[in-house]
Amino acid sequence: MKRVAFMRLALSFVGALATVVVCSPAMAQPAMMASQSSEVGDVAADLMPELTVVADHGGEPARPYFVAIGMAGVPESEGYVSEPQAPFSMSEQDMVPVISSLLTPGRVESRALELPPGTTPFFLVGDDALSLSWLEQRGDILRSMYAVGLVVNVDDLQGLERLRRAAVGLELRPVSGDDLAGRVGISHYPVLITASRLEQ
Repeated sequence: MKRVAFMRLALSFVGALATVVVCSPAMAQPAMMASQSSEVGDVAADLMPELTVVADHGGEPARPYFVAIGMAGVPESEGYVSEPQAPFSMSEQDMVPVISSLLTPGRVESRALELPPGTTPFFLVGDDALSLSWLEQRGDILRSMYAVGLVVNVDDLQGLERLRRAAVGLELRPVSGDDLAGRVGISHYPVLITASRLEQ
């Protein structure tokens, strides 16, 4: 009986000693373990298998896009590089005809407005006799205000050029005026719009 008890005590002592021997390096050298942990990621990356093509159905290879994936094993030199795109440009030929279905030539009653202070004065015209006459009569006033013109109805570039000849020194831009008509509450042009007033 005493011998059995002694054997059990010896075995438990050996087990405890083995635990101390196994665990003590980790407890005794925490700095070394911390330095080794930074190398684990590198080792894992080296152990990752190479990408294998399972099927190829044509098209553009996806390999260059894998550079963005941390451990895909694709070197940065093989990464995707976007090609510079030519800037989008639009000519006036692409902008005409301009049709503003909510606006027609006609008489406009003057009234007060409350637009944000500093709003650039602008005016609405179209390729019609009333607008051409109005531009000739009001041209000096429009130029003194540095007003910008919106051509809200014009069929072609020739019509736009007619308006420009009548509005020398003024900037004219072909643009639909339907949204503006709804916001300001107008249905006719030509009209001058400033931060505080709408008038013909």
